[in-house]
Amino acid sequence: MEDPAQVKPARAALRRLGGALVLALLGAAAQAADLLAPGARAGDLIFREGTEAVSAAVMAVDRGAYSHVGMLVGQPGNWQVVHATPSEVRGRPDGVVVDALAFFVDPRRSRRHAVYHVEAGDEARQRAVALALSMQGRPFRIADPAGTYCTELVWKAWRDAGMDLDVRFTSLALPLLPGNYLLPSDLLASPRLRPLAPALPLPARS
Repeated sequence: MEDPAQVKPARAALRRLGGALVLALLGAAAQAADLLAPGARAGDLIFREGTEAVSAAVMAVDRGAYSHVGMLVGQPGNWQVVHATPSEVRGRPDGVVVDALAFFVDPRRSRRHAVYHVEAGDEARQRAVALALSMQGRPFRIADPAGTYCTELVWKAWRDAGMDLDVRFTSLALPLLPGNYLLPSDLLASPRLRPLAPALPLPARS
């Protein structure tokens, strides 16, 4: 037989624990909702300055404010990001993936981030999101037609949706991989993009 004197305190403790857990979950949801500026929509672009060595390498070449970009998908309260990236999860291959917004901007992966609104109509926006999501699973490759990389992914999705972001590519003499590449600052310079939150100034381009 259970001792009633012990059961009641135990149940009270469980109720307190359950209440604390609910509050923690609600707090996490509210925090995730605050990660985006008002007015963000699916199809908008989210840039970040990454924390890994590859991020530093990109910024050294680009001399820009951010090293990576993805496209917002989903809706307020359930934002996700589709992006092409080297693996950030053990056992997951490099490629186009969909991650929760909170994962994408987690301080372990992002020093800062900014959302840029794409000036486009609803139909083009829906097509761009669908096209980006359709590339899920494509390998992450810098110079391989079978793969793609972060800026190319979102640029192609919008291009194939009928929206020209009017960007210019940068010619790079990379060892073994020379060619024209779309750098994060090239994409940021698009006249079709508008920052939704205070953003870092673009670097001067020669």
